[in-house]
Amino acid sequence: MKRLERRGVLRNVGAIAQPVTNQEANVGVVLRALRAERALTIRALAAKSGLAMNTLSLIENAKTSPCVATLQQLAFALGVPIATFFENGSPKNRVVYLQATNRSGATFARGMLEDLGVGLANRAIEPFLVTMKPTASTGMQPIVHTGLDFVYCLEGRIVYTIEDTNYLLESGDSLLFESHLPHRWQNVDPVPSRMLLVLCPADSHDQSAQRHFLPGHLRE
Repeated sequence: MKRLERRGVLRNVGAIAQPVTNQEANVGVVLRALRAERALTIRALAAKSGLAMNTLSLIENAKTSPCVATLQQLAFALGVPIATFFENGSPKNRVVYLQATNRSGATFARGMLEDLGVGLANRAIEPFLVTMKPTASTGMQPIVHTGLDFVYCLEGRIVYTIEDTNYLLESGDSLLFESHLPHRWQNVDPVPSRMLLVLCPADSHDQSAQRHFLPGHLRE
């Protein structure tokens, strides 16, 4: 019988795959590079994203940490997945193996966003582990983008507002919705809350996901 050694339990399965190691994301450096690739001035990017020029300058110079909503706005304006801000330039893989202590992510003023799919060659989905400090939220401005969102509450209590309806998520609760519906969320617990957030962009990969997992349900 095959066995694996983990946490003191001996199991033998032959060669053990090496996990992806953690490299701290530098959102400012990535943002500057993306802006330069598109020959955009800070003023032009501010106009496209709806963000203030001063905010963009502070982010690029690592003087402030953007919230998730800000990253969403930047990703939309630049035409890239939000996961782009966590890429570290490593070769792309067909299999991504991450250990709990070696995840790529960015720490924000109100929490942490960890990319669970960093390094994957073809990103049909973008899985994140989101840790939110008490009262942390995406702000009053709703988020709108393409595809689908899946949310699974791991700890605490999180309120998702989709259009005009509030959904209270407690540990074990989940939510799946079309991402074009205006949405936002807030940690309403007096302690940090954690959730698994899976973004499913509406690109060519969506058709593959529809065929393999949710036939008839994935739509833009």
